[in-house]
Amino acid sequence: MKVLVIGGDGYCGWATALYLSNRGYEVAILDNLIRRHWDNELCIETLTPIASIQQRIQRWKDLTGKTIDLFIGDINNYEFLKNAMLRFEPDSVVHFGEQRSAPFSMIDREHAVLTQVNNVVGTLNLLYVMHDHFPDCHLVKLGTMGEYGTPNIDIEEGYITIEHNGRKDTLPYPKQPGSFYHLSKVHDSHNIHFACRIWGLRATDLNQGVVYGVLTDETGMDEMLINRLDYDGVFGTALNRFCIQAAIGHPLTVYGKGGQTRGFLDIRDTVRCIELAVNNPADRGEFRVFNQFTELFSVGDLANMVQKAGTSVGLKVEINHLENPRVEKEEHYFNAKNTNLLDLGLQPHFLSDSLLDSLLNFSIKYKQRVDENQILPKVKWKG
Repeated sequence: MKVLVIGGDGYCGWATALYLSNRGYEVAILDNLIRRHWDNELCIETLTPIASIQQRIQRWKDLTGKTIDLFIGDINNYEFLKNAMLRFEPDSVVHFGEQRSAPFSMIDREHAVLTQVNNVVGTLNLLYVMHDHFPDCHLVKLGTMGEYGTPNIDIEEGYITIEHNGRKDTLPYPKQPGSFYHLSKVHDSHNIHFACRIWGLRATDLNQGVVYGVLTDETGMDEMLINRLDYDGVFGTALNRFCIQAAIGHPLTVYGKGGQTRGFLDIRDTVRCIELAVNNPADRGEFRVFNQFTELFSVGDLANMVQKAGTSVGLKVEINHLENPRVEKEEHYFNAKNTNLLDLGLQPHFLSDSLLDSLLNFSIKYKQRVDENQILPKVKWKG
């Protein structure tokens, strides 16, 4: 099977491309490398040293004998995207190629517009290429659990059955996104759903939780294949930030009360979920939604787990609470369903088993690369 990974130079995309290549799929990466540009713009660096995409792909070929094709360009350029897809002729397209940071989208008007144009227009271009040239191709699109927000009812997988005034229907689950980034993902979901319904395309929307971990079997083969570990206030996750803070002796920075609860999964489960979706495609005209996470944790839970893991390896770890720069509920009900991928055969990894090996040990190993000026939040939702 031929799989095109859009955004294959990024965190999830790189691990996915290597995993699928290692499993025998014919893989191509399409990326405009803008994530590296944004790092330069914001004067930030991932903790782990990342080689160029050309060096990474060559090293992969040297180690495994497997070739990954590379297309460098922007999916907002329709002609480029069309020509790349006509050359590669994918059976499935895995779409990671979006600006994925909520704080980035909330910096100012320019970054909000950039996020929405990049994400929504790029996805629309992809839908049109599929409609015009690849009507049987299966789109596997990375969504986000952040589309749902934090409703005071259980979160279903994409759809909810409602009875109103004596009539019943199954409708898309209501969305309450918390940033212009999350809102762009809602627009994507609506556009993809529409394209499936009107044009008969097939798509799987993976509403993914927060992904953690550096290590997969493939990225662990050689340091030149290593994955990102972002910890800064724009692209870093709370869990990554806590691990870096523990490694350098900085108090863990919990935003607000710390009751904000989200879904989480190991990067090794992300790549497996992609494979399960690719191998079990949606039907023609079907817009399928999977909630892609394995565990639920609050921010306070994460801080306590990092403190415990750090203490076990001799680190002194303190926890501080900061004023929350975001506008969000800090204590709320959160119960989300995630049965579809488990039914397809996902066997999850758990944070309690992998926190040291997949995160904290990398934080300790590369702690000399930490820029302490990037740890604290610099973007506020209210401006």
